Amino acid sequence: MSDNAPIHLILVDGSGFIFRAYHALPPMTAPDGTPVNAVFGFTNMLARLLRDHAGTHLAVIFDAGRKTFRNEIYDQYKAHRPEPPEDLRPQFGLVRAATAAFGVPGIEEPGWEADDLIAAYARHVTEAGGRCTIVSSDKDLMQLIRPGVEMMDPIRQKPIGLKEVEAKFGVTPDKVIDVQALIGDSVDNVPGVPGIGPKTASALIAEYGSLDAILAGAAAMKPSRRRDNLIEYADKARLSRDLVTLRADAPCPLPLDALICREPDEALLGEWLQRMGFRSILHRMGVKDSAAAVGVAIPAPAPSLVSSPASSSASSPVSADAAPDQAPYGPYETVTSAEALERWLAEARAAGFCALDTETDGLDPLRAGLVGISLAVA
Repeated sequence: MSDNAPIHLILVDGSGFIFRAYHALPPMTAPDGTPVNAVFGFTNMLARLLRDHAGTHLAVIFDAGRKTFRNEIYDQYKAHRPEPPEDLRPQFGLVRAATAAFGVPGIEEPGWEADDLIAAYARHVTEAGGRCTIVSSDKDLMQLIRPGVEMMDPIRQKPIGLKEVEAKFGVTPDKVIDVQALIGDSVDNVPGVPGIGPKTASALIAEYGSLDAILAGAAAMKPSRRRDNLIEYADKARLSRDLVTLRADAPCPLPLDALICREPDEALLGEWLQRMGFRSILHRMGVKDSAAAVGVAIPAPAPSLVSSPASSSASSPVSADAAPDQAPYGPYETVTSAEALERWLAEARAAGFCALDTETDGLDPLRAGLVGISLAVA
């Protein structure tokens, strides 16, 4: 990467992804019996991100705890959220360990939510003339979308832009805060104004332009329950705006220079993936097993978000984006148990696609007998 290259910062919403992966993937356990389905989904996402997205800087952002400055503003904020499922609790620490194993900075700050840190870093990088990609599908982050700041859904691998924001809220990103202030959020216990949903809120914003203008004009509206609620709950709407507004003035615990993409430590990453039992990711990353007796490593270089020229030496490892006829084959596994099959199915779900083929004892489709089914994931 040239010293003069524009900064492209990729920020992963680590706390948000943990829950999404947990609910998207079936139960899985590491060799020692620890639940790891969310860890597997997170690790698979991070490996794919390193392989496919050419950023110059990268960080994973986490929530430091459940109490933030918003609880000082409103003590009922997120008060009704249940405790995480028992089999998810040990995975929070393992996701942070995965981030460290990949050599990616993991950032959190007591008193602040991950979303605030993301807002602050997005501001810093755009003020420095760079751009920011937020890897998340969290609706609360959509207010940050603007020139230089984009979002990407990590599961669907699709960008989230103006069209997606307008489909969700009925307004452009710069008006999302006002819509959220009106409709509230039952999950986070943001009060909003009773009886106002997204369609009504977006219609009011279209007519009046802002939350302040709506509240100022409420008394002159046609008599209705909506008018009465806007008058009665005006202070709740203003409080809700304070709660949903992401703080771009939040601290940035690490400077941008500390977020420059670097190659992971192959030995450290290989040992961690092997300990978790994520051998398919280990081989896909081209990382050698730390114990030669376990599996066969694919001779491929460790990936990076920063593209580099491929070596033409015959003795060099095959690159991850080599032509199909030059790509390495394997590793293979004969699946003989339901548990092993479930691991492969979980990886196929996490990858979002797979290849399926039948293995037969002959080539005649009318006479050949089925002897097995083959599955491959990228």
